[in-house]
Amino acid sequence: MEVATLQNEIRKLLREKNAILIVHYYEREEIQEIADILGDSLALSIEAARTEADVIVFAGVHFMAESAAIVSPGKTVLLPRPEAGCPLADMITPEQLAEAKKEHPGAAVVAYVNSTAAIKAQSDICCTSSNAVKVVNSLTEIQEVLMIPDGNLARYTAGFTDKKIIPWSGYCPVHHFLTPEEVARTKALHPGAPFAAHPECRTEVLAMADFVGSTAGIVRFAAKSPAREIIFGTDEEVMVRLKKESPDKTFIPASGNLVCRTMKLTTLEDIRDSLREMKHVIRVPEEIRNPAKRALDRMLALS
Repeated sequence: MEVATLQNEIRKLLREKNAILIVHYYEREEIQEIADILGDSLALSIEAARTEADVIVFAGVHFMAESAAIVSPGKTVLLPRPEAGCPLADMITPEQLAEAKKEHPGAAVVAYVNSTAAIKAQSDICCTSSNAVKVVNSLTEIQEVLMIPDGNLARYTAGFTDKKIIPWSGYCPVHHFLTPEEVARTKALHPGAPFAAHPECRTEVLAMADFVGSTAGIVRFAAKSPAREIIFGTDEEVMVRLKKESPDKTFIPASGNLVCRTMKLTTLEDIRDSLREMKHVIRVPEEIRNPAKRALDRMLALS
């Protein structure tokens, strides 16, 4: 079936079911094109909490749909491809977190939204790559912070606070395996082009960046930059939004390997079938949802 036909069918189903399609920047271009809300994790968390739709269709990965179900318990949340997970979120278990909390009894637990509902439920507050520094510095009575599960984001945040940051050992494979050598080669091919990197990248890569920020932050930086060529260090699908915001500029991925495979699992057919059959509903048990919601609400109150 043609892309346009599928897109039209999905838009019709969304209207019929009073549903909203929330899409992450890393999803396929043809899905981004029909999004009701398109953004990074922070924007999508905010919109999921605000929407008056009866049904939320999440084109993203499992933890994102879980977050929508946590903040919108009265709504139906659909994840068209339930196996679309996040390797970073899987790098910490509730049991491991419980042990870490025993080792650091005075530390506040700041959980990156790229984590499971069960991990959020054991945390004091959530953060995103957009607001991690703000969240950590909001903990005025706390001097020690356990940041989970992304160690690179924790180390980046540590540079902007006087608090002791204890980083977890997790990482996003897409960002973590971007090497300084790849960045140097790309910069050499495009002399003068600024490099915008995501804070999930390694410290030595961030040291080479002209700008460090979330996916939405990279989009804003690119729009404001006078440069005609811009190198970026995040999933290549962000190029869709970059080109839309700045059609007169050229965007170059820092590596040819900046692809989140699980974000690319979802297809238009998956979204259509999920809506047609109202299948792949994401539910979070109340004993997990309630404490997880407190952690998310504390973050959203700062946004």
